[in-house]
Amino acid sequence: MLRRLLVVGALVLLPAAALAASPVVTAFGPRAGASIDPDQLVVGGQLSLREFAPDWSFDPNLELGFGDGFTVIAFNLDAYYHLRMSGSDWRPYVGGGLGVNFISRDEPLGERDHSNTETGLNAVAGFTIPAGSGDHWFTELRFGIGDIPTLKIMGGFNFGR
Repeated sequence: MLRRLLVVGALVLLPAAALAASPVVTAFGPRAGASIDPDQLVVGGQLSLREFAPDWSFDPNLELGFGDGFTVIAFNLDAYYHLRMSGSDWRPYVGGGLGVNFISRDEPLGERDHSNTETGLNAVAGFTIPAGSGDHWFTELRFGIGDIPTLKIMGGFNFGR
């Protein structure tokens, strides 16, 4: 599992770090929360890329889930449509995308862990709250469709550029 985590880190985090320095990235930051089925603590990070259409953004993220006898590494390729509320700076959003999950069942010492890769779809609903200078807080519900975590409640902070 450690080797897989290092490979995912090299293949995902290094290009993501390079993208964070590019003018295409509008925000980046940490995310954390909890998932149901499996019941886990989830931590990770995300990027927000320039709008590819009015009010649409591409927001890939990487999440690591721990607990309930499993370790889950999720790489999500999400697109969000940002709604506008008159008289408010809060921006609700809806969207979804493809999720690729590396799932490892934690076995007792001396036994080999069982792992597999699952893909599924994510349906996402959330909102952002501005924090000044392009930064913002966010919270979201993620519904998994397929053999991926069923529900995630996530929140985090994006540093604007």
